[in-house]
Amino acid sequence: MRRYMLLVKATPEFEAGTFPDEAFNAEAAKYLDELAKAGALVACDRLQPSSHGKRIHYKEGKFTVTDGPFAETKELVAGYCLIRAASLEEAVAWAKRMPFQAGDVDVRPLFELADFPVDPAEQAGGWRDKEAEMQAAPPPARKPGTTRYLGMLKADRDTEAGVMPDEKLLAAMGAFIEEGAKSGIFLSGEGLQPSSQGARVRFSGSQRMVTDGPFAETKELVAGYAVLQFASPEQAIEWTKRFVQVDAPGRLGAESECEIRPFAE
Repeated sequence: MRRYMLLVKATPEFEAGTFPDEAFNAEAAKYLDELAKAGALVACDRLQPSSHGKRIHYKEGKFTVTDGPFAETKELVAGYCLIRAASLEEAVAWAKRMPFQAGDVDVRPLFELADFPVDPAEQAGGWRDKEAEMQAAPPPARKPGTTRYLGMLKADRDTEAGVMPDEKLLAAMGAFIEEGAKSGIFLSGEGLQPSSQGARVRFSGSQRMVTDGPFAETKELVAGYAVLQFASPEQAIEWTKRFVQVDAPGRLGAESECEIRPFAE
């Protein structure tokens, strides 16, 4: 079994803050119940519109913080389901059962530890062992007074080409995430495999059209995600600044961008 993320793309109605009606909510609850009974459901959440979000970009020692809303409605993420499936085909089959009448859902496999080649320089107790420990540990507790956010690391040509991070970057990112977990900020998160390993499901009434990756909108694709909790928007921005600063040295052009959006609780 492998984990897959079903990324639900935004619509103009979502970006306008329109919530679904009772009939859709009932269908969505039925769908999630079926996922749970099949042992496939890991997590599922809706985000607030991009008008509530920020994008933090880092390059050559400089940060740029951009307030939402963002213009690329068709490529923005409205929510996600994280599932377990035996194959991409099975994950796509689950995506096709989502109760949507319009829109797109991208199906992307997550990177698992076994996907990373073993570097001869790896040491016992290094990033791989620590990552395995974090995955095996129970999820951190929710802190009262905090808001959950989804951080979405933007893709570039290297991540879409399947270029793997080197040992130095993995160690640095592992240490940063470990710090976030110990402080109660980092709740979960993983890298996504390139869109060439995924598929897109387009909804039009009762019709479902499946397109295999890769997808062309590289700068708007998600390369990785993290579920986080913060006491304030200011803390969210400062933590994300630190994240992109750690991430940038291993990225194309030594630059990194992350979008951070609060959950609709």
